[in-house]
Amino acid sequence: MYELVIILLIGIDQLIKNWALNVLRYKGAISVIENVFNLTYVENRGAAFGLFQNNQIIFIVVALIASIVGLYALHSKKINSKICKTSIMLIIAGALGNLIDRIRLDFVVDYFDFVFIWNYVFNLADCFIVVGTILLCLYVLIKSDKTEKE
Repeated sequence: MYELVIILLIGIDQLIKNWALNVLRYKGAISVIENVFNLTYVENRGAAFGLFQNNQIIFIVVALIASIVGLYALHSKKINSKICKTSIMLIIAGALGNLIDRIRLDFVVDYFDFVFIWNYVFNLADCFIVVGTILLCLYVLIKSDKTEKE
């Protein structure tokens, strides 16, 4: 079941990236909300915020390790929380979505551009990773808080 959700999320990510490669790439940018949000085609050869440019092998290894550990955790009987499992599925889907780009294209396709916030462009897989990580952190904090009170 977990694998099906992960595959579905990766599929959605890859469909959008395919659209960006085949359509947005040639338009450069599409203004969705003027001076707020654009769809902007960017080839990211680094990690978050473009850090560590051209270190693809490191990103590939980290994504594979995170995915393997995450899949193991999903099937562990020690984890019963739906929030925890959802967060792990999101992180795996995001890591594998970007991994596919790195292996296939040698870069990650980014397209979400909130121009009023910062100068960084990101993609749906990045959103999965960030939301999954925040959920996992909240889960750990709430669980540790409950454990301390007992």
